[in-house]
Amino acid sequence: MPALPAPERDMTAGQRFARLVTTVVVRVPGAWRLFRGPLTRAFDRLAPSWEGRVSDEGLRPLLAAVSELPAPPERVLDLGTGTGRAARALAERWPEADVTGADASARMLEEARRLGGRVRYEAADAASLPYPDASFELVTLNNMIPFFDELARVTAPGGHVAIAFAMGDRTPIYVPLDRVRTELERRGFSHVASFGEGGGSALLARRAGLS
Repeated sequence: MPALPAPERDMTAGQRFARLVTTVVVRVPGAWRLFRGPLTRAFDRLAPSWEGRVSDEGLRPLLAAVSELPAPPERVLDLGTGTGRAARALAERWPEADVTGADASARMLEEARRLGGRVRYEAADAASLPYPDASFELVTLNNMIPFFDELARVTAPGGHVAIAFAMGDRTPIYVPLDRVRTELERRGFSHVASFGEGGGSALLARRAGLS
């Protein structure tokens, strides 16, 4: 049996499964229909303890990326919001913004609502979002599988996408930033900057504006 890649050696079985799902789905998005149920149920089970697993340190890469925005966004979508730690931080940063946290896990959303904050939480599958085209000036993903076609669809012209991985390539759900950049550029985004913060990594990209 071949040895595991170095970042995966210390992962639990569940974390290695999340890495496998991420790798497969980024290559073949249609495979998500096979994995959505098992992965969502896994996060449902983790929901009661999830907030204690997420530290402010883990938000540093994402917050570094959004700090480079040229102006505060009016409408923000945090995909894979979990218990809402990132969404709450974004709502605090921009008190006038309309911030939505979306997740496929009902139990995660229950925890997020219990924790409060000025965020609207909604059930949503990131592979098929229930939002109109160009709905958001900023879409954020923190340790979340990116579905690039949907990201492009719901991001407004001139808007931004920020994608972060709290532990870099040791994050169970992880896509190399070079791949993220390539996929976004294929869909009309331009690379703004990449970031390394607190052992994690992030990327900020801008969708082309109206001509």
